[in-house]
Amino acid sequence: MSQAVLITGASGGIGQALVKAIAGKGYTVYAGVRGEAEVLAGMPGVRTVTLDVTDSDSVAAAAEQVGRDLRDQGLRAVINNAGVIVQGPLEIVPPAELRRQFEVNTYGPVFVTQAFLPLLRTGGGRVINISAATARQPVPFLAPLAGSKAALASMSTALRMELAAWDIPVVLIEPGSTATAIFDKAATAAEAALALADPGRAALYAEHLAAVAKATARRRHASTEPVVRTVTTALEARKPKRVYVVPGDARLLGLLSRLPAPLRERLISGTLGLTGVQAGKSTPSNGSLSTTRDRSR
Repeated sequence: MSQAVLITGASGGIGQALVKAIAGKGYTVYAGVRGEAEVLAGMPGVRTVTLDVTDSDSVAAAAEQVGRDLRDQGLRAVINNAGVIVQGPLEIVPPAELRRQFEVNTYGPVFVTQAFLPLLRTGGGRVINISAATARQPVPFLAPLAGSKAALASMSTALRMELAAWDIPVVLIEPGSTATAIFDKAATAAEAALALADPGRAALYAEHLAAVAKATARRRHASTEPVVRTVTTALEARKPKRVYVVPGDARLLGLLSRLPAPLRERLISGTLGLTGVQAGKSTPSNGSLSTTRDRSR
């Protein structure tokens, strides 16, 4: 059985932690990164691979590079970790940002899996996709994230059955809020999109966004350790589970998803400070929305 693993999004917070932990267990880790990743330089057992998950040509080139390096060994696992968060009122999310959300979170794992499946067959490997608790239970102002991860979950389920004949497990990991830079990046992108949106429409959500910001400021993000521990379990299990829910608020959202919809939505709205928030009084100055330049390339 192969002892080589590919991890996408390796320069991010969870990605770095996964690379360090899995390489520390003696695996050869191919760390997929879009550009330079000095933080990974010199790590024992780590080999960086240039890989933009939204570009199928880049993914194919990376698969060829890893295949040449491994020769007949193959891969123990592909860990599709690369991801972004696009947030804000769905009414004013720019088209380019919505496309970016799905290109990275949904299409990216598919492109990577397609290209690396021959190496997984050779290595007796498995696919591990990093999903999100919001895939099962969406929350307000994270609709793009929830949609992209729900689509990933659906395709993972179908792929699991498609690959059963080769005994290639397809595993979903559902983390909750984790203390990484991804949330700061998401907030910055959301503020930029809001600034470029129709001012009247943006004003409609001013009280909603203020309430959510106040509520989320009190929330503590978990460390990357529970995610790393869960992924490592899925990597090393002889028969991995279909879905692993990371301990923390991901489990809470999972429990909420089982409640009747009216009660579930009241609880979520209350937790986010939205109970009693009134509709905004402003009206759009026109029917169009400004868009941001596509940052997915």
